[in-house]
Amino acid sequence: MKLIKTDSSDFGVFFRALVERRDIIFGDVLSQVEEIVREVAVKGDAALFDYTLRFEGHYIDSRSVLCSKEELNYLASRLSTEDREILELAASRIRKYHCHQVEKNWVYEDDGILLGQRIVPLNRVGIYVPGGLASYPSTLLMAAIPARVAGVNEIIVCSPVRGEEVDPYVAYAALLVEVDAFFKVGGAQAVAAMAFGTESIPRVDKIVGPGNVYVAAAKKVVFGAVDIDSIAGPSEVLIIGDGTSPPSYAAADLIAQAEHDERACAVLLTPSEAYAMDVLKEVKRQLESLKCDVARRSLERYGALIVTRDLTEAMALANDFAPEHLELLVDHPEELLSCVRSAGAVFLGSWTPEVLGDYLAGPNHILPTAGSARFSSPLGVYDFVKRISVLSFSENAFRMYGPKAERFAKIEGLSGHAGAAKVRLCGKNLDK
Repeated sequence: MKLIKTDSSDFGVFFRALVERRDIIFGDVLSQVEEIVREVAVKGDAALFDYTLRFEGHYIDSRSVLCSKEELNYLASRLSTEDREILELAASRIRKYHCHQVEKNWVYEDDGILLGQRIVPLNRVGIYVPGGLASYPSTLLMAAIPARVAGVNEIIVCSPVRGEEVDPYVAYAALLVEVDAFFKVGGAQAVAAMAFGTESIPRVDKIVGPGNVYVAAAKKVVFGAVDIDSIAGPSEVLIIGDGTSPPSYAAADLIAQAEHDERACAVLLTPSEAYAMDVLKEVKRQLESLKCDVARRSLERYGALIVTRDLTEAMALANDFAPEHLELLVDHPEELLSCVRSAGAVFLGSWTPEVLGDYLAGPNHILPTAGSARFSSPLGVYDFVKRISVLSFSENAFRMYGPKAERFAKIEGLSGHAGAAKVRLCGKNLDK
């Protein structure tokens, strides 16, 4: 990890490089993915199954691509009672939190004008759950539960599998949220299948969930034909510490985030150089114990310990960085909270590590990455609904506002629009 002070001559260049490294650069991947998407959109199952054999190394067909409820139950039965209860606890807490996000229909009336908004859930949503080398039941819970709370009619899941079996933990998560269909397929081809539909996989209204660079590129390509949550970049954590929290806590949280990906970013901002040095020592000590090569490489490339002039400067840099996860390991974190302008999720105090947010705190862990917290929000119930405007004018209200609407249309040079107002003001014949 690099230790650098904000008053050093090269800090500006260093910090800008740290921010810009998060840019999602697809390179040749995008052209490859565009071809995959085109093939699946045109050839359906044939292309889907061919790409699965080519990229994932196993054969599937229209019968084996679907993981039945009986199979999910069989796989889930392998879990211990303790592990099942942990997933149930997580599901309960996630559901409880997201119930607070439910929007309601509303309407108001003023001088013969009725205006309102209807909240309508999406009909069918597709969830992409990463798989293959690791298991992510938490992602399935985080994506499906707010969709269920929103009232989505149908939820399907696509996920790559190890061998030919769905991971038992993911299987139990699928049962907990009562997904309507679980398909054993992943990669860009799965995203394309959900976006355009095939003989086996139905077309969805929206695709949510993280994945590798091919999945991210595919979501970029299909956006417009279908809605997406976001294009996820490498994971990141930014910690602001004032030296009151044990260095071992900050070090552990930096490592936890770094082990996600070799491009993950883990940064500490502190006004105390001594604290930064202590955290660095702890990082080295804990890495030796954990033997985590991914975290080591990530921290070597994108880990940073930044010594600031004070907490005010640290907070300004944090807002500029707009991290996915922001930890405030300070004595009075609530005093800094009001200064936060850009972050996916904020974790207050030494007893609120980011790992709680990953699994069972309640708030969603599918968060804006790559600086997109400047303009976007965590996944939530509001991502699974449409807002439909409702308008109703009485005749008297129309006669009050119609002439103004007619004039506005003429200002914009739209005679047809003006006529739609005039015909009601003057009667059936516009030439009067």
